[in-house]
Amino acid sequence: MENFKSISREAIPEALAKAERYRLLNEPEQAESICLDILAVDPEHQQALIMMLLTLTDQFRGGPADCFTRAKNTLEKLRGEYERLYYRGLIFERHGLALAIGGRLGSDTAAYDWLREAMDCFEQAEQVRPAGNEDAILRWNSCQRLIERYHLHANHVTAEAPVLGDD
Repeated sequence: MENFKSISREAIPEALAKAERYRLLNEPEQAESICLDILAVDPEHQQALIMMLLTLTDQFRGGPADCFTRAKNTLEKLRGEYERLYYRGLIFERHGLALAIGGRLGSDTAAYDWLREAMDCFEQAEQVRPAGNEDAILRWNSCQRLIERYHLHANHVTAEAPVLGDD
């Protein structure tokens, strides 16, 4: 296997723009590849880390199974408290949506739980958001609408539920 070719630091802004275009074209794998090239040159580049995180969440439905773990690992490299809270919420929201759309048995309660976790993160992000930044509120509302749209609910199993046996 050959080593990858490296881009220059000067190429990073244009590479980020290309990654965003590939995301908009619904080609997250290509955007991810560009982010990896940027991060190979500048591992702490905050915009590239955020773009990488977003490209990984774009792949939650139908992409590699490790995208969720890789997104969470990328999140830990973000510097700001607001960014870590907001993007943690975004990871949880997109994971919940992927479960809701998947429609597997039990996915409605799992999706609900992930969306509620996302809402908690967005509420925390709202408390430390920069002045004039309403993104966490918009995402919280989006989660609430997803819960309503997909008729998601918490697991309501109680300890008194009958147990099937060999009667």
